[in-house]
Amino acid sequence: MAIVERNGSRIYYESMGEGPAIVLGHSFLCTGDMWCRQLATLAESHRVINVDLRGHGQSSVVDKPFTLYDLVDDVLAVLDHAGIDRAVWAGLSIGGMVGLRAAIVAPHRVAGLVLLDTHAGAETAFNRVKFQLMAAVARVLGMRALAPEIARMFFSSHTRESQPGLVRDWKDRFASVPLRSALRTAAALRTRDSIVEQLARIEVPAVVIVGADDQPTPPAYSEEIAARLPGAKLVVIERAGHLSTLEQPEAVTSAMVSFLAGLAPSQ
Repeated sequence: MAIVERNGSRIYYESMGEGPAIVLGHSFLCTGDMWCRQLATLAESHRVINVDLRGHGQSSVVDKPFTLYDLVDDVLAVLDHAGIDRAVWAGLSIGGMVGLRAAIVAPHRVAGLVLLDTHAGAETAFNRVKFQLMAAVARVLGMRALAPEIARMFFSSHTRESQPGLVRDWKDRFASVPLRSALRTAAALRTRDSIVEQLARIEVPAVVIVGADDQPTPPAYSEEIAARLPGAKLVVIERAGHLSTLEQPEAVTSAMVSFLAGLAPSQ
């Protein structure tokens, strides 16, 4: 494990395995633990850099506004600290949004993209209002009051019924995210720019993975990304919602390993 200091923020990451590098970016309100069922397999063939994004997990609490491009710079600082010039960027939700922007603003640092349950567009007007209302509730009642609704949004009905222990564990994790960090990250998501029209400029190999029952970022968003990224492959994971790495870990791991195996050695 290691800590990178950048502009007053502490960014935590873990490194494991050897070989070509892959850097992992988790979902909003999650941590690098979201990848727990993929790590060992990925580390058999790759050097895995698992990052806690700003304001989450063991990274420092966020006290000032930031954008998704600040998160790109955070991850680049982690790669610099780890001595890595180029990596495959794998990200779920906000992690995928960061990876896409890295491929646009720092293409020489991106060897490939694994994009899970994410969106290339700006936030919808409906969601902007919905998330502002949720933020207002959180300010008054705290994050724990929102945890049941977040779990309902993030996990498919199948997962909620078949894996109640998993859902209960992550409800507690959602509730433990510092309110300041949650609000700042939600603002970064709510005000993000659309990069849909820039996707055709991205020339690295990519796989787009999405849970069939994803509510926050429905499959149509992933279909659009896959259609606009040259040569990208789309993989739909059945019986999974937004947190597909946790809900159907074997299917997600298989899709990731298959993609990584197909990359040229130089990538």
